[in-house]
Amino acid sequence: MLNTTRVAAQNKTVQSAGDVILFSLPAAALTGSLIAKDYNGTWQFTKGALLNQAVTIGLKYGLNKERPFGNGDRAFPSGHTSTTFQSAAFIQKRYGWKYGIPAYALAGFTGYSRINAQKHDGWDVLAGAAVGIGSAYLFTTPYQREHMELTFASWEDNYLLGFAYKF
Repeated sequence: MLNTTRVAAQNKTVQSAGDVILFSLPAAALTGSLIAKDYNGTWQFTKGALLNQAVTIGLKYGLNKERPFGNGDRAFPSGHTSTTFQSAAFIQKRYGWKYGIPAYALAGFTGYSRINAQKHDGWDVLAGAAVGIGSAYLFTTPYQREHMELTFASWEDNYLLGFAYKF
């Protein structure tokens, strides 16, 4: 009896952690772009998030796949997974793998948490990841800090070439 209670509690903890990541990963992506004053990135994230939700919800209602173990309907694709993978893909493509690897690890854990909670099967999670990554990649471009400037000026018989680098 004690062993069963412990496993159920661990499963609930995994599920709750996945739910927390569902909100915190997109919030981190959006907040990070705002703190960096990367307003183009903020707009790219927003467009990707809107497309992701539209496709995910459209597929959920259009296909109306039953969840595993009779836990409801509209299972395909996993919304938790699509949301977190859209955020992770945005972070990775916009700011690089240094930030992308931990973001993808969190998104992957969220997908695992949905299977562990018996809310989705592997196909639901895989489809959610594909929809999320695809939504982000359609709109996201790599971040280019404007730290170099090349200038040219001419007047009469004079030419001036300038180069500025901001640290």
